[in-house]
Amino acid sequence: MGLGEFFAELYARPDFWGFVSIPVVAAVVTWAHVWMAIKMVFYPIHFVGVLPPYLGWQGVVPRKGRKMSTILVDKTLAKIGTLSDFMRQMEPDKISEQVSKVVAARIEDYVDDLMGEQSPVLWANLPRLIRNRVYNHARAQLSRVMGELMDDIINNVEDLVDIREMIGNQVELDRGLVVRMFVEVGAKELDFVVRISFWIGLVFGLLQMVLFYFIPAHWLLPAYAAILGFLTNWIALSMVFRPLHPLKIGPWKFQGVFLTRQAEIADKFAELAATEMLTIGAITREILVGKHAGRTKILIKRHLAPMLESPVVRTTLQLAMGPDGYAGLKTSIAEKSPAMALEPLEDVAFNKDRAKFLARFLAARTRLLSPEEFQDLLRPAFQEDEWIFFVLGAVTGFAAGSAQLALGFQ
Repeated sequence: MGLGEFFAELYARPDFWGFVSIPVVAAVVTWAHVWMAIKMVFYPIHFVGVLPPYLGWQGVVPRKGRKMSTILVDKTLAKIGTLSDFMRQMEPDKISEQVSKVVAARIEDYVDDLMGEQSPVLWANLPRLIRNRVYNHARAQLSRVMGELMDDIINNVEDLVDIREMIGNQVELDRGLVVRMFVEVGAKELDFVVRISFWIGLVFGLLQMVLFYFIPAHWLLPAYAAILGFLTNWIALSMVFRPLHPLKIGPWKFQGVFLTRQAEIADKFAELAATEMLTIGAITREILVGKHAGRTKILIKRHLAPMLESPVVRTTLQLAMGPDGYAGLKTSIAEKSPAMALEPLEDVAFNKDRAKFLARFLAARTRLLSPEEFQDLLRPAFQEDEWIFFVLGAVTGFAAGSAQLALGFQ
């Protein structure tokens, strides 16, 4: 049979338009269900529907936000460095200087507040000259004490901060945080999966058309579509992460598209981590008021107590407040110091400035991750319930094949 006769035979088929539309329908439907599957991984951020979690939907990533954040910490951040490493990159001397500068400018208010709690009448009636001695002594000691305290905190930060808990709490408050991390880091890969799905669907559609030509049983049309829908999603996702290592075949080199952009992705990941998760404000808040805040207060008390121990100041305070009031003052300082330090360290401009230094460190370390380690920046978003991604392809393919059978193959 010649080519002309073959096309004449095809055109004579009563289901000609349905038959030749198989590849086009397969391509469009594949693109649509892959696009929908990608969206379902990340959105909606909050549950939409009734009777959660059964009647409705919430994106896989935000629904399992805390688990995702734990995976991110364990599989990526823990391999880049420790929290102590991160804080040292943000120049501890600048951090202590920031606190000292702000507190020194308000030292009289802070001292009056602390003393007023212990002996308000006696403190208010002390001669200004005596009170000035206390102010000046505190101001003179502040910079040195803050520097020593910051060094001690950094050396012991792993005992003061549970980084899993810190980032997990951030995600609980802002479910969009972990979504932004995955979506912005893997933006090009997510677009690639959607784009390539059209062409994979087209190729499989041509295969489906050939199979249907030789085995024209109508019930096979939705069956083919379901199988090919499953395979399309599996292949599209696999191309993002596989092969892990460059594979050379003749003049061509193949590697998962996410892995080929490691240097570029490292920069984006570092920027997001430094500005949204590992800010000096967030770390300091966890140190000062987190679940291990009691340990921090012991450190603070140990370092700030010497500020009250100079002979003149100690004598002045003990005369003004009595031994019990003097002892209570030391405890009060440890209790109130976190609030004094948090305000200057949560300053937006200061956090942004420190983030630049941390981002450079994170980017450099991320570039050094092995392909196995690097894929964990994005892979967990799909590994968690990825069967949904594949089953959706099969179900959508079956539905599209059934609709095509009903409309084009009477």
